[in-house]
Amino acid sequence: MIVNKKTAYIGCLGMIGIISTEFGVIGVLPQIAEHYQITIDKAGILLSAFALVIALTGPFMTLMASGFDRKKVMVAAIAIFLVTGMVSSFAPPFWLLLTVRILPAFLQPVYISTAIAAAVASGQQKDEHRLMGIVLGGIAIAMVTTVPLATYLAGIFTWKASFMVQTAVSGLALIGILKMLPPMPVLTRKSFGSQLQILRRPAFLISIAMNFFMIAAWFSTYSYFADYLGKVKQMDEKMISYMLFLFGITGIISNWISGKMLSKSIPLTTAVFLSGTLLIPFALQYSGGNTGMTILVVAVWGFLYAPCFLNASAYMISAAPQALEFANSLATSFGNLGVSVGTIVSGWVIATSGIAMSPWVGMSFGLLSLAMIGLRSLIESRQGKVKCYS
Repeated sequence: MIVNKKTAYIGCLGMIGIISTEFGVIGVLPQIAEHYQITIDKAGILLSAFALVIALTGPFMTLMASGFDRKKVMVAAIAIFLVTGMVSSFAPPFWLLLTVRILPAFLQPVYISTAIAAAVASGQQKDEHRLMGIVLGGIAIAMVTTVPLATYLAGIFTWKASFMVQTAVSGLALIGILKMLPPMPVLTRKSFGSQLQILRRPAFLISIAMNFFMIAAWFSTYSYFADYLGKVKQMDEKMISYMLFLFGITGIISNWISGKMLSKSIPLTTAVFLSGTLLIPFALQYSGGNTGMTILVVAVWGFLYAPCFLNASAYMISAAPQALEFANSLATSFGNLGVSVGTIVSGWVIATSGIAMSPWVGMSFGLLSLAMIGLRSLIESRQGKVKCYS
């Protein structure tokens, strides 16, 4: 178990670098929009385009990389994040900034699925969700460390400082993988056909839809976190960085709790945390201009949001346990498609009706996601009855 935890923690470090790059831009979107003289919804393309590339290419890239040494795959992925982060920190023309934002997206799902597979590979099945939780815990850790730090430094200096933070974290992750992980060759490579079989299962297809709607629900609001708190709650950049920090702190706690809850009931755990997409819009609305209440809402928001990627992966894998890496890549891809669609749809609503409407967009997606959980449970219960009578 010690070896597994070491591999999982190194995978977590790389995850921090990846998430710092993907979501670190959220806190500086207003500054980027001002620098390039574009609207906030157009600046949001830096996030939605990144997510869209992952959604479109993730499963194919993961299948192609499935036979290679896992350490080499992780090194290649993080190296791309490092180089593109450096270029971004020099504030190139917007088209070039968008290009170097997109490039690492091709390898992001490959890294995530490979890191999870490496952590889980030599462990016992009962520890699977805990090891996944350690790797994916890098998301919550990034939310509490590098993402708010990047926003804070951008407020003091310039938005370019945000990309410098992301570059530094990717560099540390690269060193950690190179120095601390042994070679991890894939001894038995599964055929593409055997992995693609999971796409014929109704329960798995419904799980894909649940994942998509759930992530779209959360990111309809979270993608515009800084803009929402600034314009609706009248917070300055320094206070927003504190809110990102608080958001991440509660997220680290909930990610750990979710890992334990998943071992008991995956559908119930997923539904419990997903309920936040229905509760948070009302809480944000009725907290009004009360700063204390808003801080409390942000804390609860971070707690309910943080495990969404862990819950989505666990929910999808539970419908296809024999194709771990491919199922994980699909979870990452459709999750990022959710990020892209949630960001785009919410951006359109913001452009037409104002930033205050973004949480209600998330609520709409949240209702669809909960419906998918109910539908899968119904199908599986009927299949169970058929087996009992056959």
